[in-house]
Amino acid sequence: MTIKNVICDIDGVLMHDNVAVPGAAEFLTGILEKGLPLVLLTNYPSQTGQDLANRFATAGVNVPDSVFYTSAMATADFLRRQEGKKAYVVGEGALIHELYKAGFTITDVNPDFCHRWRNPLLQLGHDA
Repeated sequence: MTIKNVICDIDGVLMHDNVAVPGAAEFLTGILEKGLPLVLLTNYPSQTGQDLANRFATAGVNVPDSVFYTSAMATADFLRRQEGKKAYVVGEGALIHELYKAGFTITDVNPDFCHRWRNPLLQLGHDA
């Protein structure tokens, strides 16, 4: 079997909180050295690719920001394919950043879309 691409979740797989799990640095370094396409996924929308690259670097794992794909990016990609380019957003800065990158105007006047993001930890009654 030949590995052609690598897609991997971040939280609980490569990182636990802000600490790399054992072997994560070696795994990612090996993938990058082989030149394999790499995508690191997270369903947490509050960080940009650069934020995540910095988080990994702080944990001693160096990966480019271009390998990250967040739920904020997925939301922007989905909305980009819909009609309308005005959005009202209740949520994190990273989501707003991704919508701007996708060509959206963020407004509270006659938006085409309204997107709300909630912190799941707040829903569970935990401090975020």
